[in-house]
Amino acid sequence: MDLPQIGLGTWQLRGDECIKVVQWALEMGYTHIDTAHVYENHSAIKKAIKGVDRRGLYITSKIDIEKQVDVAKIQDSVESACELALKELGTDYLDLYLIHFPEQNFPLEEIFLKMEKLAAQGKIVKAGVSNFTIGHLEDLHKSGCIPFANQVEFHPLLNQKDLLDYCLGHGIQLISFRSLGKGKLLSDEPLFDRIGKVYAKTGAQVILRWLIQKKIPVIPKASSKNHLRENLEIFDFSLTPLEMSQLDHLNKNRRYCLADEPEYLY
Repeated sequence: MDLPQIGLGTWQLRGDECIKVVQWALEMGYTHIDTAHVYENHSAIKKAIKGVDRRGLYITSKIDIEKQVDVAKIQDSVESACELALKELGTDYLDLYLIHFPEQNFPLEEIFLKMEKLAAQGKIVKAGVSNFTIGHLEDLHKSGCIPFANQVEFHPLLNQKDLLDYCLGHGIQLISFRSLGKGKLLSDEPLFDRIGKVYAKTGAQVILRWLIQKKIPVIPKASSKNHLRENLEIFDFSLTPLEMSQLDHLNKNRRYCLADEPEYLY
């Protein structure tokens, strides 16, 4: 299954709330569910997807190398982490498995090579990374490693054009998380709502549409039916070249996901 253009981010969704939200999403037509070891919601997602045709789902999870990888036993620990995710999610394979954060005191290239072995074994379809900079990707590239995807914070106020261009040039799919800046983008920049009024859309839908038109898949988190539905309703309008340019020029290198916050592993 190809990577869907829009998916459901499940950070901070746990227990019964997670089950309910994932079930709502699936009923509305979502097919991509994004999770991670640190989210502690694999088991809830397992309950939510029970009985759903696995072939119609795209499941992404992430390995927390700081907590799950033993440098002395990289192959065994990477495989064990994946096996745990598969067991907790109740699935035979992951569509995408990511290194969640580039912990510099770990041999990232070696870890990624072990993840590629998981693909050869059929336990995952694709191996990728998250929160990697151009420098991190270059280090992987020197070792002959090309991740399928790099999941990073990306939105009009953090328009990482150089990173996007690098990924495009090396066949790496950029995926946007924290696409709405934890909801703060709308209050920080009025242009989104102004453009939205032209199309009878919300400012949040304008931001997601901007990303989609850049060929960047998105995984916004939502916990209500209204927001789940709103996030899906971005395919019936298009932004003009002028509007895209206006949004392109909003960049302030503003991050809403900070490495010194407990929630940085989004």
